[in-house]
Amino acid sequence: MSRPEQLAPPEVFYNDTESFKYTSSTRVQHIQAKMTLRALELLNLESDTPHFILDLGCGSGLSGEILTEEGYNWVGMDISPNMLATGLDREVEGDLFLSDLGNGVPFRAGTFDAAISISAIQWLCNADSSNVDPKKRLLTFFNTLYASLKRGGKFVAQFYPMNDAQTESILDAAKVAGFGGGLIIDDPESKRHKKFYLVLTAGQSERTINLSGAQMDAPEVKKKMNKKLMKKLESKKEFINRKKDIMRKRGRTVAHDSKFTARKRRPRF
Repeated sequence: MSRPEQLAPPEVFYNDTESFKYTSSTRVQHIQAKMTLRALELLNLESDTPHFILDLGCGSGLSGEILTEEGYNWVGMDISPNMLATGLDREVEGDLFLSDLGNGVPFRAGTFDAAISISAIQWLCNADSSNVDPKKRLLTFFNTLYASLKRGGKFVAQFYPMNDAQTESILDAAKVAGFGGGLIIDDPESKRHKKFYLVLTAGQSERTINLSGAQMDAPEVKKKMNKKLMKKLESKKEFINRKKDIMRKRGRTVAHDSKFTARKRRPRF
């Protein structure tokens, strides 16, 4: 079965019929609510402080309704006019904004305390025509998102990558923009229930990212991802220490082994 992003651009795929069907499905509502609550858990925002949140790819406001229920003020962005119209008909409490994420986040610097995205950013990896450059769109998205967040602001995105290459492209663009953080995989052994969450921080933050229940151990991730992507999820120090531990178990000393010396990589961009 083809994925929606392989069939048509989102503003075309989510027409009146699809928007209504998507929004009225109790199954979709349940899944969206569950993933939004998980995203908020990973954001780990202080409960006694008001927060202004940006919902990227907000659709008809299913995730926004959860934000409202949890006491947050929010603004939603989406490229589909029909999805936003459905949200207006449902009288969601957030402000809705029609815009393409690939063209950037068009808000003043430092506007938002945090941002979430549910099932949306994988669309940025698609080239719907010959003049569309997914790499450029991802860079534009993450650079402008970084600017729109307050320093220390956090971003959590649940997404459905088609393959490791898409995951790698998303991680690359986020790091080039200056974000810190990484990838969390819930239920990594389940084909049906496995969920990918990108958890990022825009600069220094006094609050730590909540990794409760996440599968971030190197052995767990290694089963599911290629070696190149594994290196992106480890710091140089962690990589060196892991290699040293492996060698020690084999009964060899690596204290002066030059091949484990941290090397400065050339930037890819």
